[in-house]
Amino acid sequence: MQPERLVVGSKTYRYFSLKSLEKEGYDIGRLPYSIRVLLENVMRNLDGKDITKEHLERLARWNPKAPEGEVAIKVSRVIMQDYTGVPAVVDLATMRDIAVKMGKDPTVINPQVPVDLIIDHSVQVDFWGSREALRKNLELEIQRNKERYRFLKWAQQAFKNFRVFPPGTGIIHQVNLEYLAKVVMTEGDLAYFETLVGMDSHTTMINGLGVVGWGVGGVEAEAAMLGEPITIRVPRVIGVHLYGEPRPGVTATDIVLAITEFLRKIDVVDAFVEFFGEGVRKLSVPDRATIANMAPEYGSTVGLFPVDENTLSYLRITGRPEELIALVKKYYEAQGVFGGVEGAEYSQVVDFDLSSVERNVAGPTLPWQRRALSEVPKSFSSFLQERKKRSRKVVEIEIDGKRVQFGDGDVVIAAITSCTNTSNPYLLVAAGLVAKRAVELGIRPPPYVKTSFAPGSRAAAEILERSGLQKYLDELGFHVVAYGCTTCIGNSGPLPEPVAKAIKEHDILAAAVLSGNRNFEARVHPDVRAAYLASPPLVVAYALAGTVTKDLEREPLAYSSGKPVYLKDIWPRPEEVNRIVEEWVNPNVYIEKYSKTGELVPEWNALEAPAGMLYQWRADDTYIQPSPLFEGEVKIADIVGARPLLILGDSITTDHISPAGSITADNPAGQYLLSLGVKPSEFNTFGARRGNWQVMVRGTFSSKGYKNKIGNLDGGLTIKFPEGKVMTVYDAAEAYKREGVPMIVIAGKNYGAGSSRDWAAKGPKLLGVRVVIAESFERIHRSNLTMVGIIPIQLPPGVTVDSLKLDGSETFDIIGLSEGLAPGKEVVVRIHRKDGRVDEVKARLAIYTWAEVEYIKHGGILPYVLNKLLKSK
Repeated sequence: MQPERLVVGSKTYRYFSLKSLEKEGYDIGRLPYSIRVLLENVMRNLDGKDITKEHLERLARWNPKAPEGEVAIKVSRVIMQDYTGVPAVVDLATMRDIAVKMGKDPTVINPQVPVDLIIDHSVQVDFWGSREALRKNLELEIQRNKERYRFLKWAQQAFKNFRVFPPGTGIIHQVNLEYLAKVVMTEGDLAYFETLVGMDSHTTMINGLGVVGWGVGGVEAEAAMLGEPITIRVPRVIGVHLYGEPRPGVTATDIVLAITEFLRKIDVVDAFVEFFGEGVRKLSVPDRATIANMAPEYGSTVGLFPVDENTLSYLRITGRPEELIALVKKYYEAQGVFGGVEGAEYSQVVDFDLSSVERNVAGPTLPWQRRALSEVPKSFSSFLQERKKRSRKVVEIEIDGKRVQFGDGDVVIAAITSCTNTSNPYLLVAAGLVAKRAVELGIRPPPYVKTSFAPGSRAAAEILERSGLQKYLDELGFHVVAYGCTTCIGNSGPLPEPVAKAIKEHDILAAAVLSGNRNFEARVHPDVRAAYLASPPLVVAYALAGTVTKDLEREPLAYSSGKPVYLKDIWPRPEEVNRIVEEWVNPNVYIEKYSKTGELVPEWNALEAPAGMLYQWRADDTYIQPSPLFEGEVKIADIVGARPLLILGDSITTDHISPAGSITADNPAGQYLLSLGVKPSEFNTFGARRGNWQVMVRGTFSSKGYKNKIGNLDGGLTIKFPEGKVMTVYDAAEAYKREGVPMIVIAGKNYGAGSSRDWAAKGPKLLGVRVVIAESFERIHRSNLTMVGIIPIQLPPGVTVDSLKLDGSETFDIIGLSEGLAPGKEVVVRIHRKDGRVDEVKARLAIYTWAEVEYIKHGGILPYVLNKLLKSK
């Protein structure tokens, strides 16, 4: 296929025209926008090996009602946050060491596509309520994480195609939206649709700008980073027809919570969702991004909006060059997709009326529990009864020298946080105006409310500062505490000591209100059981009310000079919000802040880091250690005498497998750190220590949230055979390895469900697991298993974990591997029972592509790519 020419101003570009396929008999006009983006990607990268004519056929002849098969695509760039990005950079650094040992130039190891790593997940709200909070939290963050940050700072100068945004810059998705995304990429004179994957589930926020991108696990992202194609199933595409326009006073947060609830009732899981219709034009790009961000909560892979005049306006207002804006318009017009796709066929079309949305929140424990404000008190009352079976309890506490009433349902955390809303200047301005009215009326939050504001970017904060609204937020305690993910991911920091003490001593069910995207029970803070997602202006309102037990539509928030103050008294008019946004949001704000990224965080600049092309590993570094995932090519042979390390039920999630949360002294990982002289107070979290495989492998399968059918044991424990001794999963695995016994894991349906996590595959690999046998696999996790060299095997229909009647004492042979691997190949699983009986089950390899066969043969995708890179140089 030959590219065509596109003239934009004085420049001429080459591009692969979708319309050219119509000459070959393909009906391109019926295809949705997202399918066209994938199709162009396949056209451009067609090599007959990894990406084939068959892939092109599957997309060009896409069947909306029954899409079939998989396609391979190559994304144009990768974004990472620090928790997930560190292990990927560790792998790159390790690959360089191996290259040198093989007599090669280490600089052959580099990302093959542009990679941006934004450090945004490690900050915690330890300080709040003052202008000094930002500086103090940033200093403490760098102090806690200096070993990781030294490493990332080294990587920044060592690798090409790799850029690090320091802590204190902003949230990964907002930096992506405001600065990184181009919509149309160029390589020399070649122009093409921008596509990306990110190491965070809410990467979908970029869909609000019309860019196809989604979140993946670290293993998939590393593959993409190293220039490998990533494989996805040909998706269903659900069209959401938006019509009407939002009512005055209804925010983008209200709309997204309503849409999330609406789409949860439809099966959009693993589908692509596309928004179209006249209602789309009523939504600004920040509003669209707010809706797109929540795709993981309504279950789809993407939540995509079209590229139109609103998109061009956003590119212009955020300081993108006029040359790029002109290219975007011309390219999209040439591909027939500017403004959306008229008459596209969808797997299903649903209608959503924007004018039907009212002010609402979601909670108290799930993002899709949408509530009108008037329903919030009743929802909390039901929650209280479910947890305590009694009426609301109130006690008296002393805080900041004042004695106040404090009880169930009182708001202890009010946080304007997370990428969902802090990307949206309309929402932030609305919050600032609510604060202004409150200050003018002389009302303040009760002293037990911990208030905080974590803008998504420096530009977002600057808009509030220049407009004069930040000073009113400061008056209410909503000082800027960080530029990063805080309350939404549980980095909410400590509660005031009297509040924490009262919660524990009197069993108070306190509440949080946050402008985030997830509110699962105890996620926001371990002592706060109820949490409601709300727009930034509503967060301020609930902080003023101090409780979720009030109906904010009818009851006073507070009293001013003895007179009641209602929500309607402080709620801003839409034209007031729009006027301030129009006056203060301009390209200069974005250009200034992003041009000074390296100057804004002096604490980062002062951090000393090594130089050179190779990283100088330190044996005493408890955060960063070289990767052991490069064992080289392995001999594929039948497995004989394997023992089950675990036997599991249905829906074992990546959260059950991958280490997460705080490291405790009774965990094998904690024992390891103690042996190195690390104090329990300095253990930090598994997320912070992802760059040390010694910690991560010890935490694999250590979650208490699942049951091991071997002995019906709690998570983290298993029985080592033949002794029949109860051990931690890690200790049993080490014992089996010493004895040379192969290990397998057996599971039920949907093994690996939940968010994609690289250590859910890497951890079992390093434990020594050779095979996972399951009734079925979650799509991404199955792929990740092959990418680390673990063989996934699917039981035949009708055969279940329970029907096999296993107790863990059995040994297993897997016959048929010696003859070679192939996608979907049948193998025999032979079960030797302790009474001497032998059963056989015919199962199939859950390997879908020949590329996956190569990954397994090489011991994983990383050694495979390393071998390929070294051979090419």
